[in-house]
Amino acid sequence: MGVPRIQAIGTAVPTYVLKQGEIKKFVATLFHSHMDHLERLLPIFENSLIHTRHLSKPLEWYSKAHSFAEANTIFEQVALELSEKAAVEAMKKANVQPEEIEMIIFVSSTGITTPTLDAKLIDRLGLSPHTRRLPIWGLGCAGGVAGMARAAELAHSLRGKSVLLVTVELCSLTFQQHDYSKSNLVGTSLFADGAAAALIKIDGEGPSILGNYSTLFPGSAHIMGWDLVDTGFKVRFSRDIPSLVKNNLPGVLQSACDQWGIHQTEICHYIVHPGGAKVVSAYQQSLGLADDTFTYAYEILAGYGNMSSATVLFVLEKFIKETPPTGAYGIMLALGPGFSAEQVLFQW
Repeated sequence: MGVPRIQAIGTAVPTYVLKQGEIKKFVATLFHSHMDHLERLLPIFENSLIHTRHLSKPLEWYSKAHSFAEANTIFEQVALELSEKAAVEAMKKANVQPEEIEMIIFVSSTGITTPTLDAKLIDRLGLSPHTRRLPIWGLGCAGGVAGMARAAELAHSLRGKSVLLVTVELCSLTFQQHDYSKSNLVGTSLFADGAAAALIKIDGEGPSILGNYSTLFPGSAHIMGWDLVDTGFKVRFSRDIPSLVKNNLPGVLQSACDQWGIHQTEICHYIVHPGGAKVVSAYQQSLGLADDTFTYAYEILAGYGNMSSATVLFVLEKFIKETPPTGAYGIMLALGPGFSAEQVLFQW
């Protein structure tokens, strides 16, 4: 039986680029009359280590109230454009023709469409009308790694054809103008928009995917997620997320390694979702890893912010581009609503 490999990765971001200082100033103006001790909280913008972010609309748009229907219509338009752009880039890099793709896995948690956008992508990319579709919704930041795991599993059934994995998140469109909670403030300091696509196929070139491991922490649904309100998705964050990482990640990684039949010391590469600077720091501290282990995660965080499920594929793309293959083990790791952890073992 062949081994699934990542043929190529493509990425795409919206045209509106904002510096972190601009967004901080905007939020301070919007929140100053409604939030106690705001000045004491605003340093989270600098502490995030984010420099620039890409948003779907200009900053002025976020200063006005918008209905869920309006924001979701924008999601459908922009998400489709970015998904197509990322997919085309991946196909060009891998020299994969439309007829060589037999399945689309479409991952998102920041907008709702029926049919899901993978149906429209089939037309736009010129894929066969018989292309298999698997939309995945609600995994949040963990969706990119979970999608990669499912793509690798399903590639075995496609007789040498490719799986197209697409992740797209327009986190900025979930901004709730009249939500003056600390969770919303934290979200405005982190969230951004972007899309990534990967092609996975049995054998060929690229990093090989050797296994995956999923973990759901019981009784933790309150830690992270969306609360659906009249104006859309209201973010739910717990201040306990870094502590949860520190306390649980070593055991979760050990369990994964036990299942894969390897020792943690054999893992040379860590491709993680940079949900925030504190979370990446918690990865490092809990696993006792060197400072430079998460260089690529910090670089993507600085240049793009937290694009939820798509972010880890941005990190992986940069890693593959800048790291010569040596046959070493690596893991992809992301945490998401549930509260959950998704891990993929790869070799590069």
